[in-house]
Amino acid sequence: MPTAEQNLIPDSIADKLIAAHDGDVALLYIWLCRHDAFDADAAARELCRTGAEIKNAYEKLCRMSLAHPAAQASEVRKLPPADELPEYTAEDIVRRSKEDSGFQAVITQAQCKLGRALSTADLKTLFGIYDHLALPADVIFMLIGYCIDVFAEKYGPGRLPSMRSIEKEAYSWANMEIVTIEQADEYIRAQAEKRSRAGELKTAMGIGSRVLTPTERKYMLSWFEMGFDNEAILIAYDRTATNTGALKWGYMNKIMLSWHEKGIHTAAEVAERDSRTPASAVKAENQHRSKVTGDELDRLRSIYEKVKNG
Repeated sequence: MPTAEQNLIPDSIADKLIAAHDGDVALLYIWLCRHDAFDADAAARELCRTGAEIKNAYEKLCRMSLAHPAAQASEVRKLPPADELPEYTAEDIVRRSKEDSGFQAVITQAQCKLGRALSTADLKTLFGIYDHLALPADVIFMLIGYCIDVFAEKYGPGRLPSMRSIEKEAYSWANMEIVTIEQADEYIRAQAEKRSRAGELKTAMGIGSRVLTPTERKYMLSWFEMGFDNEAILIAYDRTATNTGALKWGYMNKIMLSWHEKGIHTAAEVAERDSRTPASAVKAENQHRSKVTGDELDRLRSIYEKVKNG
């Protein structure tokens, strides 16, 4: 049995519980701290809750990474696909929008940022983000603003994301456990830096204003994750374009993977540790060899003709 000192709830966990705006979740967390394992029937009986309420609260704690350490690992489930949010009724939404000040604020902010009244379907999705994914209200504010900025940057000013696209991003945030303003701010800053870097690379690589395809974006983001700076990526691009005559992403990715395996990630490291001849020199050498080979072939053909007609 844990001691009284061990039962004290750290501030970081208390903040998560408060932000969840769900009394069942807080009660169940306290109950779990007093027990060695999760027993849904016992928790329902002792907390005077239904089995469904305990099940929902426990799943919410799992998504918040607050399930008791002694709970069975099999009980912790990954978030389902974005098309499997619970089926909320219109009555559920109306009741919670009246009783829950946090959800009231989420509705107000969402309508303000999106510049329109939300449909019943929109409200159900928004409530799923708030209730099922357990994202705090202030984090949802930042989520919606982030989606609006990214959508406008991608498709042009004035274009706004659908609630469906906001829901998909919300699942990403929930799976990454972005549940505080600080975490959301850090993520938004990191993503903005990546988009800025991608824009610089697109210009340098002659892609212009065209939106990257999903595959192209996947390649570029993987290079960022590997730790390459833009200068090193552009060296790989130069070698790719010079050797193949075009921007071939698969060819370029092979160069990046080769460097990554060698621990080469910056332009300085490429200059110091990559012993390959510069691409321009390789191309010139190949052209020279081609010319020599062609001349030799012509000479042999001439000899053959003389022998044949001789």
